[in-house]
Amino acid sequence: MHDTSRRQFTAQMLTLTGAALMGDKIFRPTAFAAESPSSGTELLGRMKWLNEPASATISGDRIVVRARAKTDFWRKTFYGYVTDNGHFFHLPVRGDFVFEARVDGQYAALYDQAGLMVRIDAQNWVKCGTEFFDNARHASVVFTREFSDWSTMNDVATSGPVWWRVVRKPDSLEALCSSDGKNFTSVRMGYLVPSATAEVGIMCAAPEGDGFQSVFDNLKLTAGSK
Repeated sequence: MHDTSRRQFTAQMLTLTGAALMGDKIFRPTAFAAESPSSGTELLGRMKWLNEPASATISGDRIVVRARAKTDFWRKTFYGYVTDNGHFFHLPVRGDFVFEARVDGQYAALYDQAGLMVRIDAQNWVKCGTEFFDNARHASVVFTREFSDWSTMNDVATSGPVWWRVVRKPDSLEALCSSDGKNFTSVRMGYLVPSATAEVGIMCAAPEGDGFQSVFDNLKLTAGSK
C-alpha cells in the first residue's frame, strides 16, 4: 500500500485500461476557488474527513457530529506531545477567502471543543471555536507553526450556538466570533505560512472526555476578505 513503485505501476495500468474508478492515492480533488459565494449543502457535499468521528449525520445544510474520546489537535508546546487525531471536515480552497459557520455543542468535559480549522499541513494550521474548561465556555484560538500556542477569552454566549469566521490573507489568518451572526468580534489574528491552497472546514475534538456531540450549520465560503 505504501510502496511507491507499486503505486506508480498501479496508476499507469489503470490509466492504460481506462478505469472509471480511481482512488485518492492517484487523483486528488481540485482546490475550490471561492469566486462566488458557496454555502450549505453545496459545501458539505464537497467536504471530506481527516480522522472520521464516531458518527456524523448531514440533514440539509446541518451536520451533527459525535467526537471520539481522547481526540485533539496540538503540537509539543508545554505538554511535549503531538496529537493530530481530532476530527476535521474540510475541502481545499485557493487564495484569500472568508469561511464561517454556526457552531454549537454539548460541552461538558474538560477541553471539549468545536469550531473551524484552516490547515496547510500537519505542522501549520489554525483552529478556533468554543472550548470548555474551568467549568465554563471560552472562545479559543490555537495557531500552530510546528509548535502550538493558545489564546482564550470569555465566550460570547454562555449557551447556545456561536458564529465563527476565519479570514485568510496571503500570510495571515484572523479568527472572529459572534452571538448573532451579524456583529463579529475579532478574537485573534496571526501568521499563517503562505500557501496557494489551504484545507478549510469545521473541527471538533474531545481531549479528556468520552466524546461529545456538536452541531454545525450556516456554512458559507466567499472569496477575498471582509
